Amino acid sequence: MTKIIVDGKEVDVPAEFTLLQACEAAGAEIPRFCFHERLSIAGNCRMCLVELKGAPKPIASCAWGVRDCRPGPNGEPPTVVTKSPLVKKAREGVMEFLLINHPLDCPICDQGGECDLQDQAMAFGVDSSRFAENKRAVEDKYIGPLVKTSMNRCIHCTRCVRFTAEVAGTGDMGAIGRGEDMEITTYLESAMASELQGNVADLCPVGALLHKPYAFKARPWELGKIESIDVMDAVGSAIRVDVRGREVMRILPRVNEAVNEEWISDKTRYIWDGLKTQRLDRPYVRENGRLRPASWPEAFAAIAGKVKGVVPGKIGALAGDLASVEEMFALKLLMEKLGSRNLDCRQDGTKLDPANGRASYVFNSTIEGIEDADAIMLIGTNPRREAPIINARIRKRWLRGGLLVGMIGERADLTYEYNYLGAGAETLARFADHPLANKQKPMFIIGQGALLRDDGAAVLAMAAKAAQSLGVVKDGWNGFNILHTAASRVGGLDLRFTPGQGGLNAQAMAGGGVDVLFNLGADEIEIAPGAFVVYIGTHGDRGAQRADVILPGAAYTEKSGTFVNTEGRVQMGLHASFPPGEAREDWAVLRALSDQIGQRLGFDSLQQLRAALYAAHPHFAALDQIAPADAGVLARLPQGQTGAGGFASPVRDFYLTNPIARASAVMAECSALAQARTQQAAE
Repeated sequence: MTKIIVDGKEVDVPAEFTLLQACEAAGAEIPRFCFHERLSIAGNCRMCLVELKGAPKPIASCAWGVRDCRPGPNGEPPTVVTKSPLVKKAREGVMEFLLINHPLDCPICDQGGECDLQDQAMAFGVDSSRFAENKRAVEDKYIGPLVKTSMNRCIHCTRCVRFTAEVAGTGDMGAIGRGEDMEITTYLESAMASELQGNVADLCPVGALLHKPYAFKARPWELGKIESIDVMDAVGSAIRVDVRGREVMRILPRVNEAVNEEWISDKTRYIWDGLKTQRLDRPYVRENGRLRPASWPEAFAAIAGKVKGVVPGKIGALAGDLASVEEMFALKLLMEKLGSRNLDCRQDGTKLDPANGRASYVFNSTIEGIEDADAIMLIGTNPRREAPIINARIRKRWLRGGLLVGMIGERADLTYEYNYLGAGAETLARFADHPLANKQKPMFIIGQGALLRDDGAAVLAMAAKAAQSLGVVKDGWNGFNILHTAASRVGGLDLRFTPGQGGLNAQAMAGGGVDVLFNLGADEIEIAPGAFVVYIGTHGDRGAQRADVILPGAAYTEKSGTFVNTEGRVQMGLHASFPPGEAREDWAVLRALSDQIGQRLGFDSLQQLRAALYAAHPHFAALDQIAPADAGVLARLPQGQTGAGGFASPVRDFYLTNPIARASAVMAECSALAQARTQQAAE
């Protein structure tokens, strides 16, 4: 630690701190535009000037290290002043320069009310300018369907350029020209290719880059702000849902260092227009081959009449990728009362089994643990499509150096260098025989592409055996990680929402193994003709088209629900808006249905349901905690025979992976651009 005096206050700070960080540690407020904690230092804006005793002129505190400060003449600690007349005059001059070309767009700018330039001009600027020249005019650029440009407002902080180069890894944005002719743009004004591009609009300290789908929709002071959890993938990113009345207006990231830092994917951010399109807002009953609107009593009566004539072994239940723990638990209780063991949360057919122990199906090292790894083997996964936030975390670790990345599966552009070893299980078997030299914390990341196959259980056991022999699992370190693609999967496995003894799995039920099938939002599986299907969901997607009775449910922003992310972290999404029309929260639908079929569930409120859930599974009560998993189970996984063929990622189109995404016009446009880009690259 190094001593430094800031505004007369002596503080101890690490020598690697910048002056800006040291001043903030002492409680001083330092304005900045170009500096960002997660990006490299640029020193462009000069707004963070401070006075360093002994220096001939004000110092840019973001680019000056504490270790570079010289002590006083008698050996006293370096002295920094942040509020002297010299500093005040310097900052006023910088602000005056920044505003020379900035247009007076505040009344019509979407950044108004949450603009760094507004705030800092008020706090550190002056009320007049000495410049009377005409302002510079810059043509707006097209950079894709997600980010809107108003480049007259750009102050050349280069945050967006550094983000795409360092965090996203695509290098989409750059600068052309020099001096006042400098412009920020993409190559030939093409659309950005990153799955994280929406973050550049958050980073922009002025209104130059804005969220295009949100443009001119609302003002920030009109919005209610609710903290929640994302369900577009299994990462469980921390988000804030902004609503006006009953309508979701935008989705923004929250800081969670352990999961998503402060980034979210574009699918997470711009999915909200799909929340109000193709929604199921009332029950439907199929008559003469066609669905017709019905009342709740009619729909319940149709289900009750069908269930009462079917033996328990011919009743089944599926849970989809967006289901919360509470509704899966309620459906499981209902199936137990009906006497059926046919239930499954694995609609994609993954061969993960809770009977093998929790360590066999979670991301054991944790997402934050990626930064400790010195070798990562990607097995049957494309993290850029399946979990862009995890891909960005791997890139962050790779940029530090000393990380060896290997891949077994499909080749892909992952935004960092890797060694391609092969495509399938035979490559994994060969790799297991070659010890990793000088690697203290190696890691396996096993994707669903390796586990969805018929030999998925054998591949999992082979990977676990290799992990034991290569030191991926050892005392003090468990680098055996499963990367899920469905937000509900780990929660469902924790609940053991899987077939009981003699029960049918998802594929057997969908293939005609049951006569009555309760479908809780499972839209990614084809259900064969014959079964009577009760669909509880939100959108008119594949599941609703196959249904005989539709019971409208609530989307993830319309209910309070527990989700468990890929690392086993228990998280809770909060109620931000209300379901449309006659739709109700899924647990309430199941509770009302249980009455009508004569199998009443033992709760009347969400609180009572959660009390029963926590009594049966106590770890769900520990929010933002990860229940410990016994790594010893990995040595006991049953071995099997692996087949031929390469591993293929199950996510073929990043933007259209669930019913909400497929209902979104914004996601459809992004998907079309991505497909065109892929086709162009193939040519």
